[in-house]
Amino acid sequence: MGKGHRISPLRNFYAGGVGGVCLILAGHPLDTVKVRLQTQPKPVPGCSLLYRGAFDCLRKTVAREGLLGLYKGMAAPIIGITPITAVVFFGYGLGKKLQQKHPEDPLSHGQLFAAGMLAGVFSTAIISPVERVKCLLQIQANSGEIKYTGPGDCVRQLYRSSGLQGIYKGTVLTLLRDVPATGVYFLSYEWLKDLLTPQGQSVSELSAPRILFAGGMAGIFNWVVAIPADVLKSRFQTAPDAMYPNGFRDVLRDLVRDEGIGSLYKGFSVVMLRAFPANAACFLGFELSMRFLDWMSDKA
Repeated sequence: MGKGHRISPLRNFYAGGVGGVCLILAGHPLDTVKVRLQTQPKPVPGCSLLYRGAFDCLRKTVAREGLLGLYKGMAAPIIGITPITAVVFFGYGLGKKLQQKHPEDPLSHGQLFAAGMLAGVFSTAIISPVERVKCLLQIQANSGEIKYTGPGDCVRQLYRSSGLQGIYKGTVLTLLRDVPATGVYFLSYEWLKDLLTPQGQSVSELSAPRILFAGGMAGIFNWVVAIPADVLKSRFQTAPDAMYPNGFRDVLRDLVRDEGIGSLYKGFSVVMLRAFPANAACFLGFELSMRFLDWMSDKA
């Protein structure tokens, strides 16, 4: 299992960057809805929630802010997504290569999962501050107060008030989310690719619709694992600095006490709606880029 393109971490890096841009363009509007659902304040007695669900949030956002409101905070992930996704795919390629004795050795399910977990570790150093900025920009429209004029201004204010610690707030939760979830992400993608490859054909010749399906389903499997930690991360990263002195343990305790265990799956429906098209686009961009790089290599 795990055969296809000859493993090259450097090629994974370049193709992963292309895949990441495809992911953001396809998925950011629903990511905005997800973060707003996860971070909406508890209503005061006698009042209802600001958003009753994903479609209510989508409708109100478009009505109040126009279609561009769904793209709030996109500059931060667009700027960061190329290195983030490039590093994720590089880490995955490296994790696979380190486990091979020979270049053509197939990899077991366990080895693919381990390579995916390594990819999650690689990405955290970049993705944690990017998501901190993205979440802050996405939720400020709910408050009616414009505190940050953009990603650069947000980073400057965070650094001025709290230093690097303020920018990297939520890193442990990002690790807890991404390490197991990224392992599942790549394992399920490789497994589905093998499953969808017709007998006698190479997995590297898989058609675009089958790549889209495998990538979309991998995104869904990833988020089934990731969403509880993602809810805690969004809450923690957007809270005032002094609100949770003991970190994510306080977030978990307060969230479960006030809103029940089901609150750990806030935004589940919108995450599932976003996961398929965004990750289908990501893996298609990755695979087409890898094929282009292979073609260029053959021409050289």
